[in-house]
Amino acid sequence: MKVGLLTGGGDCPGLNAVIRAVVRKGCFHYEDEFVGFLEGWRGLVEDKSMPLDLASVGGILPRGGTILRTSRTNPAKKADGWTSASPPSNSTTSKP
Repeated sequence: MKVGLLTGGGDCPGLNAVIRAVVRKGCFHYEDEFVGFLEGWRGLVEDKSMPLDLASVGGILPRGGTILRTSRTNPAKKADGWTSASPPSNSTTSKP
């Protein structure tokens, strides 16, 4: 399964640990694939992302903040916010 992660709103301690744990659990136990949306909802709206794999989350525990960065972007406050944050209508989602 392909999983998207984003960190939105105010920064808080432990976000890197959560990102690392989710990616490691998904990779080791479920063979999931991960993409991280940069700067919270802004990354989803503006299509800014990065692949998340074991290499990209290795060594992030001592780093402050979040490797994905965060913002207070609220798609609901933009005229086309939710539409631009949604996958294209011709995309398909497959379940394992």
